Amino acid sequence: MKRQIITINEKKCTGCGLCATGCPEGAIQIIKGKARLVGDLLCDGLGACIGTCPEDAITIIEREAEPYEEKKVMSNIVKQGPEVLQAHLEHLKAHNQQEYLKQAFGYMKEKGIKHTIPCGCPGTKMMDMRKKTKATERAQGDIGSQLRQWPVQMHLISPAAPYFQGADVLLVADCVAYALGGFHADHLKNKSLAIACPKLDSSQDEYVAKIKSWIEEAKINTLTVMIMQVPCCNGLVRLVQQAMEGVTRKVPVKKIVVGIEGQILSEEWL
Repeated sequence: MKRQIITINEKKCTGCGLCATGCPEGAIQIIKGKARLVGDLLCDGLGACIGTCPEDAITIIEREAEPYEEKKVMSNIVKQGPEVLQAHLEHLKAHNQQEYLKQAFGYMKEKGIKHTIPCGCPGTKMMDMRKKTKATERAQGDIGSQLRQWPVQMHLISPAAPYFQGADVLLVADCVAYALGGFHADHLKNKSLAIACPKLDSSQDEYVAKIKSWIEEAKINTLTVMIMQVPCCNGLVRLVQQAMEGVTRKVPVKKIVVGIEGQILSEEWL
């Protein structure tokens, strides 16, 4: 089958081993001084190892590969102790891999391994604050926060969350809210939010998949993309355009460009 999987640039790899220790699935080993992908079955293609590589030697590609096998991964992970098991489950949850989580818990049930569903970092806990927004406005007036949910970082959000269903969604480059003084009142109000950095964030193929899920499954109403005037920010728009090419349902998409001095430079429908 054709699927996403990591690839390692041997020329860049120094064999430091950080990627191997950062892969609880056991898909990477250091062999003859270089990091090697030792089995397609063990690589979920989510790219947790990418952020650990100081040489940028690991990327995600799409190629013919054996299907990832969660049960085989679990048989390797449980031998490494409860901390590694917890990290693996949290990794799956953070990437919204519900089917893999189901298989993992099925394996644990089959083997009699007791473990609670990972709650992860408290800062990633999903919270729907839409009902509280009006109360905040009444208490604080015009300076009240218009944030209606948590989390907001694109890697952490779940497209299936209730506050994305049929919503007007705001996809914002990280720096926008710092540059734009009226961001909450003028742009965030009554919208669901996700933030991302098209220059620094890794595993951005996952962003494309989540945007597609917003459109096809959450059936969002509109999508507004807010970026800074700097060239690298256009990458966020390209991710949206890439997602739009792969969906059957169409939604209105607006692009807003913000200047580094805090002014709106342009607004257009794509």
